[in-house]
Amino acid sequence: MKKGDLLTDITVETMASEGKCVARHNGQVVFISGAAPGDVVDIELTKIKSAFLEGRVRNIRKYSPYRSTPFCSHFGMCGGCSWQHIQYESQLQYKQQQVIDNLERIGGLQLPPIQSIVGSHHQQYYRNKLDFTFTANRWLTKAELTSGNTFGDAGLGYHLPRMYDKVFDVVECYLQPSPSNDIRLAVKDVSVREGIPFFDLRKQIGFLRTLTIRTANSGEVMIILQVTYDKMEWTEKILQRLANDFPKITSFNYIINGKKNDTFHDLDIVCWKGNPYITENMEKPDGSGNLQFRVGPKSFYQTNSDQAYELYKTAFHLADLKGDELVYDLYTGTGTIANFVAGHAGRVIGLEYVPAAIDDAKVNSHINNINNTEFFAGDIKDLLDESFLMTHGRPDVIITDPPRVGMHEDVCKMLLKAAPGRIVYVSCNPATQARDLKALSGLYDIIAVQPVDMFPQTMHVENVVSLKKKLKI
Repeated sequence: MKKGDLLTDITVETMASEGKCVARHNGQVVFISGAAPGDVVDIELTKIKSAFLEGRVRNIRKYSPYRSTPFCSHFGMCGGCSWQHIQYESQLQYKQQQVIDNLERIGGLQLPPIQSIVGSHHQQYYRNKLDFTFTANRWLTKAELTSGNTFGDAGLGYHLPRMYDKVFDVVECYLQPSPSNDIRLAVKDVSVREGIPFFDLRKQIGFLRTLTIRTANSGEVMIILQVTYDKMEWTEKILQRLANDFPKITSFNYIINGKKNDTFHDLDIVCWKGNPYITENMEKPDGSGNLQFRVGPKSFYQTNSDQAYELYKTAFHLADLKGDELVYDLYTGTGTIANFVAGHAGRVIGLEYVPAAIDDAKVNSHINNINNTEFFAGDIKDLLDESFLMTHGRPDVIITDPPRVGMHEDVCKMLLKAAPGRIVYVSCNPATQARDLKALSGLYDIIAVQPVDMFPQTMHVENVVSLKKKLKI
């Protein structure tokens, strides 16, 4: 076999990562782009390895009953919603199975009955943060290339999957609620009209780099415009257009970034107009009122606000707090979980490696009149040691919500030394979660597993696991 060969009458079996599906041909695994489980397809081979093949659909002979019609015109080019051709109920089933497979196969763990995954209230317009990239040479579709028409080069949109220098122009995105689409289109319009140079990702020249739009369930909107150098004439033309057209925008910010990449956590942010934050509201776990969380340009906040409540409510219930416990919240970020559970604990200590996030966490405690939290900044593998436990007390409960890479080996070892009665592990990557749970399995039993879908139309799934210390024999 060689690239370009056609395999016919292939029955698609199940879902895999990155929106791909799995089939078999003569006993060999085939990963297929553009298919759905249950399809019968002809595929063109795009990669040939000794252990597997890869291909893309060229013809669908029989459509799967689990298919859904993609709602976005950018489907197939954008990597953001790669599962939108699968019915949502089927998406949830595959995500739940993904959790089970990772915990059992990678972790080799004994699991209790797993609760049904908590689906998202909204399958579209659920994100509260999107990053768009300016490009001086936008990616043209095959239809555009063959149409014979002339198209402008400037674009404002998303990178093609795994291609840092290729950006396609977004016409409409279904991920973020209004007025996100109109704001993006207005920014492109004024920039093109005024002849403001878009960034060339290969040549590293140009003025406009990125546009970040953050929305909040309070109705507030934040804009972060990233440019390469200081030219207020151009910056203000864009921001003033937005101020005139969009009264919902309450926070206007810009960043001057002359670096080779678009990261800005080490750069100064200028608040041009409005507040330097927007406010998210979240119901308290007992339903007695709302908590407020201030979200700044550099703040981390779960990108699906509605599901963030479901996720934190799940963690709260699995923590089974009685009211007098010392709780450690590891990887606390801006203190959302810490402040969410504080009203039902004796004291909550949050640890986080980003100092600016700890500053936000303290502010969030203050504006909610929460007085039983403490927050500490530092690399958690260095911060959480025997001395810290001696100074601040050994926790009764630990809630941990690490990044995708999971917890450092030293952190797992310290959890075993701290030996709280209960650990609640919140994860956005069941594979690394399984690895860490295996490291803790000598001292802890898994008593509950609850998947939560934070990202409809994608392969990603959050999972919450409750661990209880084993009884001494």
